[in-house]
This record gives sequence, structure tokens and C-alpha cells, in this order.
Amino acid sequence: MPNGLIVKALSGYYYVLAEGSHDSEYIQCRARGVFKKRNISPLVGDRVAYELTENGEGTVTEILPRSSELVRPPIANVEQVVLVFSVGEPALNIPLLDKFLVHTESAGLDTIICLTKRDLWSPSASDKTDEDSSEELEAVVRLYESIGYPVFVTSSKEGVGVEEVRKRLSGRISVFAGQSGVGKSTLLNAMIPGLQLETNEISMKLGRGKHTTRHVELLRLPNGGIVADTPGFSQLDFLQVDAEGLGACFREFAPFAAQCRFRGCLHLHEPDCKVQEAMEQGRIAASRYSDYVLFLEEIRGQKRRY
Repeated sequence: MPNGLIVKALSGYYYVLAEGSHDSEYIQCRARGVFKKRNISPLVGDRVAYELTENGEGTVTEILPRSSELVRPPIANVEQVVLVFSVGEPALNIPLLDKFLVHTESAGLDTIICLTKRDLWSPSASDKTDEDSSEELEAVVRLYESIGYPVFVTSSKEGVGVEEVRKRLSGRISVFAGQSGVGKSTLLNAMIPGLQLETNEISMKLGRGKHTTRHVELLRLPNGGIVADTPGFSQLDFLQVDAEGLGACFREFAPFAAQCRFRGCLHLHEPDCKVQEAMEQGRIAASRYSDYVLFLEEIRGQKRRY
């Protein structure tokens, strides 16, 4: 029975690329009914066994073991996440970036941050100069690099940073994730000649983009990498993360959390909390700690509802 890779899922069909195949001729498959009975769904990125049917299509008969699984976006066997956030139109959303980072840390995936639309960066206050604006952007880059995340500032329009990002994707299965309208499809178009993914202008009324990507699909890069473009979305839930585990998703907390007086310290009001102490001393960014507290309240609120 042949094996393959699910590269696209759409309207109940799974498009499987046969193992060892380097062309774009996919086998259109349905999944066996037993998966539904077991409450299992094949995902884009799944390595599967399949059998051909008489009509030239196929049936997915087995899902091979997964190395990773994301709920949003729904994809399996990803090795690396590229969090794509624009610096303008829509404006850079730091709390949402931190929320995405919680999810990638929880999933145990390597993460890089890609800040797009560098050509649209402008001062966030009317009394700021372009020099002030550049320093503000550089401060964001320095913060996340100091935590341990590679950060790339790009402009698809000007061709800035695109090649650097493409090199980081070489030989790996990566997923692009972020809000709609931040330029994921535009960046992919710049990296893959002839791709021509649909893009849309930002809604000035809503301050965000329209959903031009409507399904998850794996795309081959010229340098041998595979990348998934995913539908944009602006909200994430924390159903996969509990209050006690949230702190571990803020990697800069780790050296201080190990010194807290209480095991399981939530870093709120506990005495001798070294995370709070580090934040007060400026060793942990106040913005990151503030988002941690915000997310902790959101998790507790969800648990009370269920």
C-alpha cells in the first residue's frame, strides 16, 4: 500500500502527494469512515497510507504517527512556525504576537518572527520623528531577539529580507501564521516564482485584511523547503494551555521561575516571586509580563465557563 503526504484538504477531499513524487499531480482521496467513528480527522501535513480506487481517486486508510499537531491552524508534522505580523496596515499587534508565541511554545515548535511591510512603518504618535519610529521598531526586534526568537524585518514591495527568510525555511516543513492582511500571501509570492496567491487590500474601515487564504495548503519552495499558507485569523483560545503551564510558555521567565519560593508559583502576588522581581528590575519586559497576566485571566475565565 503506497504512502504519501496530504498537501491540501478541501470540501471533504484530501489531496495526497505520493511518496518520492516531485511533481504537482496529487491523488484526490476520501478518508475511511473508521476515522470519523474514532473522532480522528486527517490533517494537512499528515503522512498517510492510501489505496487507489477504480475511478482514479484514492482512499486514505491509515494516518502515520505525527511528530507534532497544531489545532489552529489545523496542520500536522510542522517543524517550524513563521509568525507573520505587519508593522503597518494593520498596525503591529504585540499582545496578539505574544499570544501566538504561547501557542507555539506550548506545541514545542521552533519559531521565527517575520515583521512585514517595513515600507509602511511610521511613528505611532504625531510628535514622533522617523528616527524615533525606527528606534521603536528596533526596540521590538531587540526584545524578541533577546528572548531567543530570530526576527526578520521584511518588505515584499522593496524586496527587503525576503531571501533571508527563505534561507531559514530551507529543508524544513514550516507554517505561516498570523492575522489576515499582514502579507503572508504576498511574502510567499515573493519567495516562490510564479505562485500568484490571491492578495487583498486592507479594509481601512476595519483596520484588517480580508481572508484571502481559505484553506491550509502545503507549498514547495525552490530551495527544498515546504511551507503551509494558512487562513488568517485574529483570535486564539487557550484551551490547550492551563494556568500552571502558561509561565513555561514565556521562555524568559524560566531562569527566574526556578528560584520562586513556591512550586507552581503563578507569578502574581506570591511572596518571593522572582519573576515579579525580575520584571520590577527591568530584566523581564513589562509588556511581556502584562500580557502574561492578561492571558492568565483569560485562561481562568475559560475554565470557569466549562
